[in-house]
Order: sequence, then structure tokens, then C-alpha cells
Amino acid sequence: MKTSSLFVLPVLLLSCPSPAAQESRTVWKPAPGPLSTRWAREVSPEKAHPEYPRPQMVRKEWLNLNGLWDYALRPRQEDRPARFDGKILAPFPVESSLSGAGRKVDPMKAVWYRRLFRLPHEWGGKRILLHFGAVDWEARVWVNGVYLGCHRGGYTPFTLEATAALRPGGDQEILVAAWDPTDRGFQPRGKQVLKPRGIWYTPTTGIWRTVWIEPVPLESIDRIELTPDLEKERLQVLVRGRSLLGGCTVEAAAFEGDKEAGRAEGLPGKTFYVRIPHPRTWSPSSPFLYRLVVKLKRKGRLLDEVESYFGMRSIAVKKDAAGMNRLFLNGRPLFQFGTLDQGFWPDGIYTAPTDEALRYDLEVLKKLGFNTVRKHVKVEPARWYYWCDKLGLMVWQDMPSGDKYIRGTSPDIHRVAQSARNFEAELEETIDFLRNHPCLVMWVPFNEGWGQFDTARIVSWIERCDPTRLVDCASGWTDRGVGSVRDVHAYPGPACPPPEEKRAAVLGEFGGLGLPLSGHTWLREKSWGYRSFKDQESLTRAYVDLLAKVRLLQPLGLSAAIYTQTTDVEIEVNGLLTYDRAVIKVDPKAAARAAASLYLPPPLLVPLLPDSRKEAQTWAYTTKKPGPGWFEPGFDDSTWKRGPGGFGVKGTPGAVVRTPWKTREIRLRRSFRLGEIPPGRLCLTLHHDDDVEVYLNGKPAARIPGYTRGYTLYPLDKNSSALLKKGENLVALHCVQKGGNQYIDLGLGLLR
Repeated sequence: MKTSSLFVLPVLLLSCPSPAAQESRTVWKPAPGPLSTRWAREVSPEKAHPEYPRPQMVRKEWLNLNGLWDYALRPRQEDRPARFDGKILAPFPVESSLSGAGRKVDPMKAVWYRRLFRLPHEWGGKRILLHFGAVDWEARVWVNGVYLGCHRGGYTPFTLEATAALRPGGDQEILVAAWDPTDRGFQPRGKQVLKPRGIWYTPTTGIWRTVWIEPVPLESIDRIELTPDLEKERLQVLVRGRSLLGGCTVEAAAFEGDKEAGRAEGLPGKTFYVRIPHPRTWSPSSPFLYRLVVKLKRKGRLLDEVESYFGMRSIAVKKDAAGMNRLFLNGRPLFQFGTLDQGFWPDGIYTAPTDEALRYDLEVLKKLGFNTVRKHVKVEPARWYYWCDKLGLMVWQDMPSGDKYIRGTSPDIHRVAQSARNFEAELEETIDFLRNHPCLVMWVPFNEGWGQFDTARIVSWIERCDPTRLVDCASGWTDRGVGSVRDVHAYPGPACPPPEEKRAAVLGEFGGLGLPLSGHTWLREKSWGYRSFKDQESLTRAYVDLLAKVRLLQPLGLSAAIYTQTTDVEIEVNGLLTYDRAVIKVDPKAAARAAASLYLPPPLLVPLLPDSRKEAQTWAYTTKKPGPGWFEPGFDDSTWKRGPGGFGVKGTPGAVVRTPWKTREIRLRRSFRLGEIPPGRLCLTLHHDDDVEVYLNGKPAARIPGYTRGYTLYPLDKNSSALLKKGENLVALHCVQKGGNQYIDLGLGLLR
């Protein structure tokens, strides 16, 4: 069948039914589990992720090997099992309900898989490739008793050629041995642990993405690399071949619908360009995708052909009209607002029950007004990124974490050689796997100090390997001053890191507003969230208020914010959706309206009195109890000390400590002059930990309890501008420390 459009993918070719397939309806059912999604009813051995798994390199013929396999759990040192324990439904992990097994796997054991299949007779004379979407973590593969190879890395696809191992006809046997040390190893593993708790979840072992077979010509296309160049109106193309004998050429033709948009020829392994005059850009508001047909030829004779797609877009950090660094998409500043997306499912664990379910999460995010997703310490199957491409969601891609942790003030860890090799090899495979997706705009190699090593070198390597995207060197508290952005986390937040000359300021995690809904939780009791609410109405109000605070950080330089999180995950209940995806917990219309305000031009902040983030500002201060009227203009503060802001304890999140302060209380005074009082709403640029009282010219201006995790913009009462006067003005403040971190710094401005 010839595919006439990018989005009409090849029909599944079925092999002759085996006895296992004929008995499938009686030998498989989901294992008992605490919760499931509505899509679980659609899963069966005959319908287990039947979609074509590689949307960016499509061929006409393929054979899906999802379905029932024999499986067995055996000690890792043992050879092939003499008998198997039962049937398992691939591609669902052993631990999942939808696998039918629902079993825990000790790291001392391996999971063995076995399946028989038959090849269509018309595939004779072709190379046969065996593809695995992903196997966590180590996979050894045999076909008909012939060992094909081993792959290590739980998140990336791999391919083995099976041609020489195949029999002339009849049943062919695949045997896979999978082993995963989970959190007893140092390999990239994300949130998987053997004993789930809190923010740590059920592990995945073995096959968890589609397994499939593909016939290819003796000389074929192995890989294509597509790089949009929006400024020069062209697509950079690199086609790598398999077993080429020489004399081959490649041809790439781009289509805008049915109309040809550009065509060019080149050589395998050499870069060439397809001219795309007046390109239509890809963006969240208009996610246009071009179709691409790539052909391998020799002297005009067609050897191989694949279909793909691409989007024309650019991503960069640039200064806006106010001189503030922002994230620019297609040459224009665009605030990136997304969710932390962990990609767990109650019935499939790492594997969504269906492709429709995979798409549903992303459709809900669009409905709620998001334009971005941060894929958190997990790599999804290619079809997830395909839906992001098609629906219009920018993606920040985390590298799955592993190995040891460090605190925010600690140096990078030292990885043993094998750990470093594993990380770097899987990082490279991940970049190669995802590099063609226009949705992907940011790489995130490290999260909150977990496994963070050689940060500057790793970031430099990513930038060389993929110069078309941004790099967030460390999401959280272990910034090393490299990459494209400075990223902080604040719960519930929000917060904004200090502006920098070269990097943009982003909020990599905030929110975490929790709401357990009876009948939709993983556990009946002991659900957990950063801050809990009693009903959907109160949660919606708090969520909308939080986004209003994010809006007020935009004048301070905030260019992106990632809300925790898309869905509840096991005992965590701080998702916008319940874990079973049955309920959207916030009001969609109210959420979308609040999100829409974030995409407007940032409010203009006219500074009156700078804070000390960029440059130290001198204050009079005392940690002793002063006399009455200490906050009034006529008070004699000559005995107070003088020092640069901010004041506090180093290590306080988001703080720029220049004067140590470790006592319970501190009082500050500072004078400033105004020639004229410009129009606008008076506001504070404030970072406080803990309670703070602010006075202007001897009058109370604000009393703010609690603490922040970074600098925030705090609008004062609409009439507060009347507290200012032409000439000399005084700001005074009192901060009280209640425990933990401590810090205080303040500036004044007018918001327009």
C-alpha cells in the first residue's frame, strides 16, 4: 500500500496466527491493580499498540510483534528457561496490570521472553530488521537460537539484523533476556524504585515499547537527519545508508499538502539542502508540518524509499525591546508555559494503554492553555513526540536521572567510568532518536543535582551535537552558569531567578497543588501533594491565583514556567488530571483564561528603587530592637550598621546574599529621591524568608507572611502611590525569621 499522506501510516501486516494467538482470548486478562484507565477496556492480544511506531521514517511493509509472548522470571545467571511461567502481553512491562503478569522483579532475576512468528513469503530476498522500541535496561536477543546482540539503555530504540538467523520457512523464534537493576544500579532510571513511596514510583522491567519487524532492500536508508534553517529558508538533510555499494544518490522532496514545496538531490552521508521558499512556520498556535519523501537511487533506479515530515521553526535566547533575555520562537518572544509530565499510567506503568490515551493527555494540556511540556526524567515512544508535533506543544526533554545525588551547594559528583559511559551513550542515543521532532526545543541533562557530573563538558557536548536547540544545564538548584537558561524550582512558588546577560530566566518547576478525589486515587489513604485543597473550586481559585503571580514575574525576566504536574502519579495527587485520567481537576475555561494572559506582552516595570540582585544596594540595618518610630523619616539611625543587600544565609533558594544575617529579626532603612512621581501601580520586587512588614515614609505599605523561593513582584494597594512624594522618600522594613532558610531584599517599581 502506498501512503498518500504523512498521517496515513502503513497498515499492519499480520503473520499466520500461531496457537498462542488463537488461544489469546482465554489465556490473557489484566492482572489485578489498584486503578485503571478507560482505555484499558480496548486492550487485547489482538490490539496492543497496533499503530506504526516510527512516524518520521515510514515504510510500506512491517510486521507488529506486540501481543502474547511466553515469559519467565529466572535467576540472572541462568540460561534459557526449560519452561515458561505463562503468557505476557507485550509491550506492557512485567510489573503492569495490562501485561497480565503484574509481578515484581528482583534485580537478581532476568525476564525471559519467547515468541514465534512467520514472515510473509513476499519478503524473500530482503534484509529483515528486528526493532525494539525500548527494553529496560539490558536486552540480549536470539533468533532461532542465533545470538544477535545486546543493548543497554532503557529508553532508546535499537535494531538488530535477523536475516542470517532466519529459517527458509515456517515458524521463527525470538528469545529475549531482559535485566534491570532499577535503583540498585547507577544507570539512567528516572523515578523508578523497587519500593515505591512519595515521589518514587513502580519500576518497569523488560519490553515496554513496540517490537516489530521490517523488510528492507539489500541497500537501504538507515537514518535521516532533518534540520530546519528558517533564516535561510531551507531544510538541511543528511541521509545515512545501510550496506551501500557505491554510486548511490538520495533525493528529498518536500510537500505542502499535495503541492511540492521543494526538491533536492545529494549523496548518502553528505549534507544537502532542500530550498523551502517563504516557509510556513511550526508553532503551538499553528503547528504546520511538511511531508517529506526520501528516495535512495542508483543511476535513476529506485532502491529504497521512506516518508517523513518536518517543521520549519527556530528557537533562541535573545533580548526583547526592553533589553531582557527571552525565549524566542521563530524570531519572536513567546512565554513557554508547560507542565511537568512524568508519563506514568496506573494500568501500563511506563506504557500508555493505547495511542488514543497517549494523545489524550496532550489534548487536555492544549485545552487548558499550555504551549509546552517538560518530559520529566523519561523518554517517550516516538508517537508521543509525533502528537506533540501535530498538536503543537513545545517539549523540554529531560535525560532520565540515575546514580548519586548532590545538594544545591555541593560540587558535581564523580561517576565511575562505566556509569559515565552508560549516561553519555544513552544521552547520545536519545538525541539521535528525537533530533528530527520540531516540538523539541530544550534539552535538560540534569535535574535537581541527581547524577550531575561534568556539567560544563556535558552541556558543551550537547550544544555541539545539536546546535539547533537550547540547553538547560540543570533544572533546579545546581546551576553551573552554562547553557541557555538559569532554572529554579519553587513550591508552590512562583519565583524568578536573577536576570543574566546571556541566559534567560525560567521556572523549571512550581505549583504542586494537590487534590485527592475519591475513587480516582492509587491508594485510599495517605495521598500526597505539596499543598492540598478540599474541592475542585478551591483548587481552581488557587491555580488561577498562582498563574496571576507568574504573570507578575514576567517584568523581572521570567521567560518560562513549568507547573507540577499533568496528572496524579501513584500516591502523588498534585496533577491537573486524576491518575486514571477520568477527571480534569481544575475548571478548563478558567485555567485557559489564566494561561492566555501569560502569552501577552510582559507588563512594563518602571524601577524606582532597585533591589540587590544585579548590583548591591546599601541599607542601614540593625538586628537589635530599636526605639519607637524606627520606620519614620525623622528617626536617627546613625548607630545602625550599613551593609549591601541582600541579607540572609547563603544557600537560601534564589538568594543573593551579600551581608550575613542569622538572628531572628532584622530591620532595614533606605532613602531615595524622586524628581517626579510617574503614573503606574506601586509594587515591590521582593524576596523574603520569612514574614515581612514594609513601610513607606512612615506609613504601613504591606504586611506579607510566609516566604518566597525567589524574587517576586508584589503589587501594593491601588492607592499606595499616594505614599510617595516628590524629593526625599524612605522605605523601611522588618523581617522575622521563623525557621529554616532566611533572606530579605526589596526594591520598588511602578507597574504599567
